[in-house]
Amino acid sequence: MATQVMSAVLNPEGFRTITPDGEPQGVPSFSAMAPRLDTLNRKTVYLVDTGFGGSGKFLDEMQAWFTEHMPAVKTVRRRKPGNVFRDDTKDLWHEIKERGDAAILGVAG
Repeated sequence: MATQVMSAVLNPEGFRTITPDGEPQGVPSFSAMAPRLDTLNRKTVYLVDTGFGGSGKFLDEMQAWFTEHMPAVKTVRRRKPGNVFRDDTKDLWHEIKERGDAAILGVAG
């Protein structure tokens, strides 16, 4: 007898769909996370404003902190275009991969 899915639950852990019997469906595969940097000295760190309430002010403070306490770190501010809750900005991610060493996403609220 086939099991009918009555509801789907989205999980931020990978957007797995959980069936009533608890079995995950459509589990995506993910690449490993980037390795941790040994140092930020002479590195470029992208500070990405997601547009979520207060993230711009948070990143202003973070950029000022880097300037004062770690002047050898280059910070680049970018505003994520598009919807704050959707990954619709492939050009920005490509730029960060090509030119940056690290990225911090500003989320506040």
